[in-house]
Amino acid sequence: MAALPAPVDAPAADRSGGVQSVERAFQLLEVLADAGGVSTLSDLASASGLPMPTIHRLVRTLVQQGYVRQDTARRYTLGPRLIRLGETAGRLLGSWARPYLAELMEATGETANLAVLEAGEVVYVGQVPSRHSMRMFTEVGRRVQPHCTAVGKILLAQLPRPEAAAVLGSAPLAAHTEHTVTEPARLLAQFDAVKAEGYAVDDQEQEIGVRCIAVLVPGAPTPTALSISGPEARVQALEARSGHSRLIPQMQEIAARLGHALASSG
Repeated sequence: MAALPAPVDAPAADRSGGVQSVERAFQLLEVLADAGGVSTLSDLASASGLPMPTIHRLVRTLVQQGYVRQDTARRYTLGPRLIRLGETAGRLLGSWARPYLAELMEATGETANLAVLEAGEVVYVGQVPSRHSMRMFTEVGRRVQPHCTAVGKILLAQLPRPEAAAVLGSAPLAAHTEHTVTEPARLLAQFDAVKAEGYAVDDQEQEIGVRCIAVLVPGAPTPTALSISGPEARVQALEARSGHSRLIPQMQEIAARLGHALASSG
């Protein structure tokens, strides 16, 4: 039996089986996100390489659905309807990562955390608390500035220097404790070493008496970091016992398996 022709209004499918218009719509959302959430149509065309008529059609549809909005300057921004999707995805990311966080907590004895970089802020999306009676606790969903956290620093260190500088800005950064680095230039100068060493430390920079160590989750669909946090003296004792030659590779190995699992799930 001959196959029936596709309806004239059916969306085109590429050779991989994907729907081209859907792929292009998500491509535009990614371009908007990379631009800080705000862009003009001409900038979208330049960054995406898509024809302007295609961009007009896709953006109009995204605006109608609430995933993109137009501001008073006739620029296009990510829309409020994405917030619910992002919050739900964040909760699921924490759930998927829980076995790996539990493994890290058991291996180190300290609270294990998962965080992502979103719109210039660190968002905690998963946590398994330490079994110690004195332990660190960060509410899942909490947003913090990246400059004073180990997860924030390891994530910023992976960005091209101009992008990291744009996140930090040029003004003095907020001082949460006397140990917080508040000069953007000084912080940027640390990122080469952070990237080369493969880990970052928050030594009482966000909260007095708390020390955190973070590594990157490679291959994750969004910039993601894994960390341990605990009382300063206890974390330093852990580092002294195991040494960075054991502790950091152990954290990186767990992070690599988590990154592979997240990439495979996509």
